Amino acid sequence: MNRLGSWKRNTTAEVMGVGSESPTDPLAGTNAPTDDREETLLEVRDLEKHYPIYGGIFRRQTGAVRAVDGVSFNVRAGETLAIVGESGCGKTTLGKTVARLLDPTGGEIRFDGRDVSDLDGRGLKSLRRDVQVVHQDPSSSLNPRRRVGSIIADPLKIHDIGTDRDRNERVREVMDRVDLPYEFRTRYPNALSGGQKQRVSIARALILNPKFIVLDEPTSALDVSVQAKVIALLKELQEELNLTYLFISHDLSLVKNIATRIGVMYLGKFMEVATSDELFENPRNPYTEQLLSAIPVVEQEEERLKPARVEPRGEPADPANPPEGCPFHPRCHKRFDACDKVYPELVEVDPGHSVRCLLYPGDKRAAVDEYSTESERRELRQRDELNRQQPVQDGDNTDRPG
Repeated sequence: MNRLGSWKRNTTAEVMGVGSESPTDPLAGTNAPTDDREETLLEVRDLEKHYPIYGGIFRRQTGAVRAVDGVSFNVRAGETLAIVGESGCGKTTLGKTVARLLDPTGGEIRFDGRDVSDLDGRGLKSLRRDVQVVHQDPSSSLNPRRRVGSIIADPLKIHDIGTDRDRNERVREVMDRVDLPYEFRTRYPNALSGGQKQRVSIARALILNPKFIVLDEPTSALDVSVQAKVIALLKELQEELNLTYLFISHDLSLVKNIATRIGVMYLGKFMEVATSDELFENPRNPYTEQLLSAIPVVEQEEERLKPARVEPRGEPADPANPPEGCPFHPRCHKRFDACDKVYPELVEVDPGHSVRCLLYPGDKRAAVDEYSTESERRELRQRDELNRQQPVQDGDNTDRPG
């Protein structure tokens, strides 16, 4: 039976599980947890999203903003991959491109085993049943002229699912799931608080029973107390419905509470990818260290858990004109000579932990040695030996060559 499409062929009672000996959960659908939670749901390979820059009298293309530049990753069913980084790093563009709200410039996106990179028309509409987005600002993502019930039911109407009675019953169920009183269905968005508006956005995303949801900074416009409630709701829904999240945020302290794995982005590329615990306990990229050290804390005990304080240097580079060599080297507190000339690759330094930094040169060892001083080469070799013996400790800033 097709998910939710079965409403066209079955009675309301059968779909809703009403009157049956074994009631079914209409929100669970075929997403109910299985024994195989390691199945890869999303595969992204060398994804690019470039925005052309035009100039001159004839408006010819003179360059491009490389918002997403050769990003690759997998997301397993039931997990949460968080994308973090400063404003302008490309994380929102990545999320929208993966959800096919934007057309990719290059690369491949495979969802649930099929290539969705070039979908359009009916194929793209079909994908919307499985892939939904919760936007950053609920005030701008909800139509102020539509009532809440109509906003939530819209996806059902667009996909021609169910009768009006079926849709109303479905709206009641998802509103109950996100802790919104059903009476709110007649209200307009401007009559709701920020947290309530975001719950409407979440309900709208859930109405089609998707497998995958892109959460684009879903709590950044909310008060801290409301943030905690929304995060708790998202985690509860993920457990109940076996949802898979791509969670986009600039708040690392928030991400730690929800993410299975974390990808750190800078200038359209991943600088470090690791499990949540590993990234916080053992950051390997200098950019990650700067982000972690900037997290505000209240208690001294929390301060001791952070890497040694690192003052950020300068502003992010122009994605239309990135620097030669490592893109982060103008701001890096561990920069050495080779960083100005050699571009680092993403290297797996531990199982499941990858880093883009010339402190872990991988196949670029010969090029790094060519541009490094003798003392830097010696220290890098010593570091390699140390890495083979034991992991880097929290707050260890002694690994800068030279």
